[in-house]
Amino acid sequence: MNIDNLNFLLVEDHDFQRRALRRMLCTLGALNITDASDGLAALGAFQQAPLPFDICIIDLNMPGMDGMELVRHLAEANIQVSIILLSALDRALISSVETMVKAYGINLLGAIEKPATPAALGDLLNRFTQRHRQPAHASRSTSPEPTMNELLEALALDQFVLYFQPKADLLTGAISSAEALARWCHPVRGLIPPDSFIPLMEHHGLIDQLTEQIVAKTALAWRKWDSEGKRYEISINLSLSSLSNPGYAARLSSILEGNDIAPSYIVFEVTESAAMSDLPHSLENLARLRMKGYGLSIDDYGTGYSSMQQLIRIPFSELKMDRSFVTAACKDDAQVLVLASSLALAKELRLQSVAEGVETAADWRLLRRLECRYAQGYLIGKPMPQSDFLDGVALWDAAYSALPSDVRADPVPEDAGPAN
Repeated sequence: MNIDNLNFLLVEDHDFQRRALRRMLCTLGALNITDASDGLAALGAFQQAPLPFDICIIDLNMPGMDGMELVRHLAEANIQVSIILLSALDRALISSVETMVKAYGINLLGAIEKPATPAALGDLLNRFTQRHRQPAHASRSTSPEPTMNELLEALALDQFVLYFQPKADLLTGAISSAEALARWCHPVRGLIPPDSFIPLMEHHGLIDQLTEQIVAKTALAWRKWDSEGKRYEISINLSLSSLSNPGYAARLSSILEGNDIAPSYIVFEVTESAAMSDLPHSLENLARLRMKGYGLSIDDYGTGYSSMQQLIRIPFSELKMDRSFVTAACKDDAQVLVLASSLALAKELRLQSVAEGVETAADWRLLRRLECRYAQGYLIGKPMPQSDFLDGVALWDAAYSALPSDVRADPVPEDAGPAN
């Protein structure tokens, strides 16, 4: 890890701990370190520094201006700096402050519970990427936002391709399903991720056309795998703006039925992070899809609007836990309770449960213990082109067999089979 060109600011009121942190940073290779004994002194350091600070290590509990107030001032002043929180406070309180920092739009590398160690500090510094190193005043070359004509041309020229991210059964380790994810294969800009074009498609009223292309391409992929003796359940994301159109369910069903795919192999995912603007039409479309036998998944569960109300009024068959639940649960016992209660609710409602953001064997072990049924994340596989999917499944099979036996063989109830 090369951090000799980074500028650090240590904000800690305790002299001994501040000196200890300085020694740790020096040991890790830091050369440019500035000290501040409280929040007010830290603000002065930001104003007087000849070069912007890259990383600011902040003690939360300080006399005068404490760490939380300092973070607020940094956000209000739009100061671009990455932050590491340091505290001996209760873990639940630290977690709350982490959420606050992220809500302010500040890049949070993480939090360290006192006493800090070189290993813990080094781990957080490793998260500091080249993107974060760029000074706030530096010019950034970004591609211009695609225009409506470019989006229409992309649809007409069939430039949108599918990537598939596998899901693994936490009981057996087998991959039997995947999520279809759109990518824009632009002739000049290369492969463009969905966050860069999906909102624009919705804004310009083009999302229906894109979704229909995705459904048709998913059908072709499913039939190809079927011809090779492989049948996977595939999830497809639906925009809530599309669901407000009467008859939309019939259009999607027509595409799939024309490709002779049984509805039991398709799950439509509806994100919870957006509110339904046209509730009657949206509910009718969702009910018709479910009535035809397609699965319905509530995506990003716990991050959006009226979670309990959504579960009651929409005939979901699957609950998909947002990745933030998994990440938080592996660091915080209180978050484990939140994750466990959500999974227990899914079980009581006879919903399949899927956890996103599964990246480590520890994540896998925890989800097995909490009786989640399916896992999706980089541990199992990244989104990949259709041509690479079967090879990706084989790689996971080999990786799964190499996992520690306690990860693969936690006891699970005999009746923990599919809920549907």
